[in-house]
Amino acid sequence: MTFSVRKYVAADRLQWNTFLSGCKNNHFMFHRDFMEYHADRFEDFSLLIVDDKNKIVSILPGNIEQHIFYSHQGLTFGGFLVDKNIHASEFIEIFELVKVFLKQQNIEKIIYKPIPNIYHQYPAQEDLYALFRSNAQLNRRDISSSILIHNAYKYSRAKRWGINKARREGVLCLEIQKPSEVWGVIREVLSEFHDANPVHNEQEIDYLKEKFPKNIKVYAAQHQGNNIAACVTFETEEVVHTQYLASSKLGRDLHALDLLIDHVILQCSTYAKILDFGISCENNGHYLNNGLINQKESFGARSIVYDLYSVDLTVIE
Repeated sequence: MTFSVRKYVAADRLQWNTFLSGCKNNHFMFHRDFMEYHADRFEDFSLLIVDDKNKIVSILPGNIEQHIFYSHQGLTFGGFLVDKNIHASEFIEIFELVKVFLKQQNIEKIIYKPIPNIYHQYPAQEDLYALFRSNAQLNRRDISSSILIHNAYKYSRAKRWGINKARREGVLCLEIQKPSEVWGVIREVLSEFHDANPVHNEQEIDYLKEKFPKNIKVYAAQHQGNNIAACVTFETEEVVHTQYLASSKLGRDLHALDLLIDHVILQCSTYAKILDFGISCENNGHYLNNGLINQKESFGARSIVYDLYSVDLTVIE
């Protein structure tokens, strides 16, 4: 079997999304409706790899900037998405073809963020081996914290106390259908503690929730009818990722976020295997925020890594 590489164009949209739904490491973030909500911020340069019958066997979400190919700057991660029938030796060939194709487009470097294996529906780490074969450099490694929901995770004593306190104070947890309703809490916390804004604004997150109602869920902890803590999850069939967690001053006093996280875990335990809290690193992975990771670990979470590699294409003849 022979393969070829070409750049994604708008006419490939249906084919892209159809392939995505059946590949072995699918994630809804790679659906074109999700990728294109911020199309104005990035120069899309996603790739299709097809066989000799013009059937897609792999896709690679990406963008380019200053002669660098990124997989994809607008996404948390985003490596090759691969057909289940592709063997390791064939993938190595595909990876080499992609390098040559990008080199021909005057791309000098690949910045590559593999999809963490907790998001794989079937083993899919051929890309890590191909990176090794290409003398890729590990440029960044972040620690994320995950709970195996059905594997007897344990809360710390302090966390159990916090959950009980929130209940005694009358905090109630519920699912919210319109994300922008909790954006005030999220904006407040990001501004106060990180001098930052949410990655998504109110219009964007409401749009994405409407497009992906089964994949994006929003929960609020309320006290006397007011939102005092919020959780936004990005979900696949088996993994629930807490994209946003925030608690107001009153919420922190009442330990509302402890109760809300417990509520989310219980809600998703009927269908998911893993809850992933996301990374606790700063400074390109070199600084570990111990306070942040301790909070996640007090729910029973333990570490996985999110990696970032670079491949130098200038050495290709």
